[in-house]
Amino acid sequence: MEALLARRARAARSSVIRDLLRLTERPGVLSLAGGLPAPATFPVERIAEVTSNVFDLIGPTGPIALQYGPTEGDGELRAIVADRHGVDVTQVLITAGSQQALDLVARVLIDPGDTVVVEAPGYVGAIQALRASEPNLVGIEVDADGMRTDVLADRLAGGLRPKLVYTVPNFQNPTGAVLSLERRRHLAELAERYGFVVVEDDPYGELHFDAAPPPPIRSFGEHVIGLGSASKILAPGLRVGWMIAPASLVGPAVRLKQAADLHTAGLSQRIVAALLADREWLAGHVARSREVYRSQAAALSAAIPDGLVAAPCRGGLFLWVTTEPELDTDRLLTVAVEHGVAFVPGSAFGLDGGPAATMRLSYSTLDRDQVGDAAARLGEALDHMAAMTCQSSFGGVRSSR
Repeated sequence: MEALLARRARAARSSVIRDLLRLTERPGVLSLAGGLPAPATFPVERIAEVTSNVFDLIGPTGPIALQYGPTEGDGELRAIVADRHGVDVTQVLITAGSQQALDLVARVLIDPGDTVVVEAPGYVGAIQALRASEPNLVGIEVDADGMRTDVLADRLAGGLRPKLVYTVPNFQNPTGAVLSLERRRHLAELAERYGFVVVEDDPYGELHFDAAPPPPIRSFGEHVIGLGSASKILAPGLRVGWMIAPASLVGPAVRLKQAADLHTAGLSQRIVAALLADREWLAGHVARSREVYRSQAAALSAAIPDGLVAAPCRGGLFLWVTTEPELDTDRLLTVAVEHGVAFVPGSAFGLDGGPAATMRLSYSTLDRDQVGDAAARLGEALDHMAAMTCQSSFGGVRSSR
């Protein structure tokens, strides 16, 4: 049957991180690998309460939450999302998580061979979704202030002509970087000048520990598509996300969505609409979630073992760590799992392998005590690997005599 597979199916790659998470299923392994939100932040009781109420809204064909709905999304939820982001409701499309929104953007805009710019290192799920449309992917360096728009500008001046530039501007996955205000303006200007679309993916923006991030890129130009999600501020199991785009792009996305799933789950949309509409409750809930992540991030940062240097963490779910001196973190992962801890090596976040002496640590799913234990195990793995390196070097010297 494999001979019958379409080219796209044959070329599809499994998510490196999804494959890696199998390692964390081993008994006794503490995972710093996954990008999952903290279960302690899930508003279980509030969701249960809201769920019992959504069935009260009855339409001509029965409870609205249980019936087929518009492909564009539940009207109330679209209006709430539009109001939260200061856009017209015609610019909002509700999706099954922001990953579906990204897939729709790729299918609407990208033909095989088109050039698409991504961050390097960058979000694995985005690279996976974009690759399905068979583009020419080009990576642009990320530093502490986000994507290097000066490097992008040089590449554009040299003839690079992307159709799409993808970025996670707030607490970037994997580095935690925040795109500076100046670079947001610059990126919007470049999009206008060269005619490409910026895809601004913002799952973490509300999870800031101190000051909120700068205004969204779409504040500075019209060539921007925004992606958002309820997964990090409410719960990922609801599978509700959204796209904010010019109406001229929403229409084609709706037609492609009809071919995929007809509409997003009605029950989840009604639940999310009720939660987002209660602004006082939502503000308190998000504030409590920030405290959970701030506490866990501080615990992990304080426990980082010698030999690792963590970038400043201002929000989101991740610490980006560099080994000093440089180590191959793919090899280190094998040793770390033997010591009962897992992380994601930097090589997972590149187009053809990322920076070898880096790793992403997620503090979101472990409590403070577990975070400390995981860091201690990582320190033991570093010591073990250092000892292995010394033995190998010593053995090499002896054998050369």
